[in-house]
Amino acid sequence: MLLLALDTSGAAVTAAVHDGTRVAARRSTVDARRHAELLAPSIEAVLAEAGAAPRDLTAVAVGVGPGPFTGLRAGVVTGRVLGFALGIGVHGVCSLDALALQVAADQGGLVRPGERFAVATDARRRELYWAVHVAGTPTAPTPPERVDGPHVSVPADLPGDVRVFGRGATLYPEVDTVRWHPGGPLDVDAGAVAELVALATAARPVAGVQLMAPEPLYLRRPDAAPPGVRKRVLR
Repeated sequence: MLLLALDTSGAAVTAAVHDGTRVAARRSTVDARRHAELLAPSIEAVLAEAGAAPRDLTAVAVGVGPGPFTGLRAGVVTGRVLGFALGIGVHGVCSLDALALQVAADQGGLVRPGERFAVATDARRRELYWAVHVAGTPTAPTPPERVDGPHVSVPADLPGDVRVFGRGATLYPEVDTVRWHPGGPLDVDAGAVAELVALATAARPVAGVQLMAPEPLYLRRPDAAPPGVRKRVLR
């Protein structure tokens, strides 16, 4: 197995290669406005670091969001095009699930086994994308289970009884009804996207991983809209 993973759902443009056992190469660049320009060089870099060529890939994994329209589309379309060109499968993963895996796996012990916690990313328009997860237990090591969401809302609508991690936790500290936790990972790492797909597609798949179709998860309509009916100016 040689899996290429991509995610452009947030501020980071990220790519990784997973060899079926571990993440063999990863790269992330934080630049919320240059997803399309940075993604192809990132893919080339991680393939080179892993000593692989595109023809060696057996599958593609892509974070499907939620995320802003333009940036998210760059990663999903690239993943689908690569899968079509190489004749290999393309798997989608909720990007918030990948971020939750990073929080739960953090070596600093950010969350306790069985703890409910939330992850949030920037949705712009003074809103956040967010979801609530429950951390796995040491006796049954599984990825965090998503139990609520994904949602898009104003920060004050986030639940007040869980700690919130991710870039969203750094943006609105003035909202004091939310338990922000700005420590830990801020952006999705494609290595976590790859880990989730590797767990779900292994010879003995790990239960609880929610794979999705490689379609963008927008949660709201894009800013651009078709023009309406033209008004008559002549009688």
